[in-house]
Amino acid sequence: MKKVTFVALAATAMLMSSCAAVSTSCGKGQFFTDIKTGVTANSNTLGKKVGQSSATNIMGWVLTGDASIDAAAQNGGIKKISHIDQHQKSVLGIFAQYETIVYGE
Repeated sequence: MKKVTFVALAATAMLMSSCAAVSTSCGKGQFFTDIKTGVTANSNTLGKKVGQSSATNIMGWVLTGDASIDAAAQNGGIKKISHIDQHQKSVLGIFAQYETIVYGE
């Protein structure tokens, strides 16, 4: 009976682990992901201002926030974007956060 309960619990954990996971072009860690990647760049000079926006996912049940480029630019007072980065973090599929970072003037 204990073996059956353990197998059922392990199977449930594996199925639930992807509920709040993030996926990146580099892949995703099954248990933990913490990666920063570049999204886009243009010929504008590197700006001194930085703006951030984020969204949070809890167990795939609650997803909230605004991780848009526009929100990040507004948060940093940026009118001319030079480049954009992403920061993605996920822990055991229970909690995930997606952040957009905008640089410019």
